[in-house]
Amino acid sequence: MTRRNDIITLGHGGGGRLMHDLIVGELLAASDVMSEGDLEDAALIDDGRTAISTDGFTVKPIFFPGGDIGKLAVCGTINDLAMRGARPSWLAIGMIIQEGFPLEDLRRIVRSIRTACEADGVHVVTGDTKVVGRSAADGIFITTTGVGRRFAEPPPSATAARPGDQIIVSGSLGDHGVCILAAREELSLGQSVESDCASLLTLAETIVEAAGGHLRTMRDMTRGGMSAALNEIAMASGVSMQIEEGLVPVRREVRGACELLGMSPLEIANEGKLVAVVAPNAADDVLAAMLEHDLGREATICGEVGDGPAGRVSARTTLGTSRLIDLPAGELLPRIC
Repeated sequence: MTRRNDIITLGHGGGGRLMHDLIVGELLAASDVMSEGDLEDAALIDDGRTAISTDGFTVKPIFFPGGDIGKLAVCGTINDLAMRGARPSWLAIGMIIQEGFPLEDLRRIVRSIRTACEADGVHVVTGDTKVVGRSAADGIFITTTGVGRRFAEPPPSATAARPGDQIIVSGSLGDHGVCILAAREELSLGQSVESDCASLLTLAETIVEAAGGHLRTMRDMTRGGMSAALNEIAMASGVSMQIEEGLVPVRREVRGACELLGMSPLEIANEGKLVAVVAPNAADDVLAAMLEHDLGREATICGEVGDGPAGRVSARTTLGTSRLIDLPAGELLPRIC
């Protein structure tokens, strides 16, 4: 009999503990140069001058309020490069398309890809297309690989956080995850919630300039949300982190949906939000610059890096108590990106 721990589950793709264990315990064996400490949003190559990142997208539904799988694929890879302080220039796109997929839907997705690329001066330079039988896929899956040149010095890294650093979140959490869930399940939330799907490149450039060399790291908070991002940074840097839960912005509709469904906004995916860790002497300047940017108007300093147990992340609640924030255990919302 096949045991559950002998197979891949949806939880292994959720950005939490199961995914971390799968990558570290199984997938890193494919590389002769990578270790657990190299699990960044993008890899730096060419003596650190060039960044490269690859990502797969299986979101369902493929069209949703605020975007579609094409825009998501381009912005997702642009954001991974931007989090390492790199400006993307070239993109490769692979598509797996199910037999019977409407050609007009494909054209719509391609238009979204072109629009998202043009916004940041990114060029699609190569790609691949496969068509599979009607029962072998679900509509369309897209894989993107991006390459760009680094503009940040030093490069932001998940290993660079230090005690005393300030934690800044760029805006309200959970919009994308709740949007996808509502669209998929046809939920009525009283007021529509749009995905925050967006390129974070110009916001990242703003942060780097304002930090003046004192930016430690940036993470876009996708699968696993803010919880996963902070835990990954804390583990990689060997530090602790504490946030003030009441300072983390969450829209009323998103908070209500989370309470209804028993979820935490800290664990829900975003596609247009980042968390930055900045040296204390630069935090106010970075925050001021973010607040002037369209994608950072809700930014706030919400926590601090500590010298407590390595990898420990906690939140001070509005009641004054403290609770641990662990990596999400499994897959809260499958097919979210």
